[in-house]
Amino acid sequence: MGRRSRQRSAAPRPAVAPNPLDERPKAPWHPFPLVELSILVGIVLIVLGLFVVDGDRGRIVLVFGLVLGSLGGLDTALREHFAGFRSHSALIAGLPAVLVAGVLFFAGAPQIAVLLATPAVFALVFTWTRAIYRDRSGGR
Repeated sequence: MGRRSRQRSAAPRPAVAPNPLDERPKAPWHPFPLVELSILVGIVLIVLGLFVVDGDRGRIVLVFGLVLGSLGGLDTALREHFAGFRSHSALIAGLPAVLVAGVLFFAGAPQIAVLLATPAVFALVFTWTRAIYRDRSGGR
């Protein structure tokens, strides 16, 4: 049995104008790699906090590393989401939910209040950020 060959037309494809949403939004400090540097410093602090510095100082260095690295990632997620480039609704909604849970926990609220408030805040912020993304991205 022989193979059947398919012939493609040699007609050139029409030029398509680039969509502004096809490119990742640039930071206001664009040529300077601020996000990358903050993540790098965060990773270094995490390693120092885990393996080099002992005691309470090690824990503090570790927490600062986690915060610095998280802020670098959050910056990119916020820029991409609110520019309509890529949806990060769940990530963005998780931040206020975790903050509310932490505040309620350390304020001494009953456990049931923490367990009810956290998903409620997440759901509200997720719905809000999802609607914003749909508007900014043109319905994607």
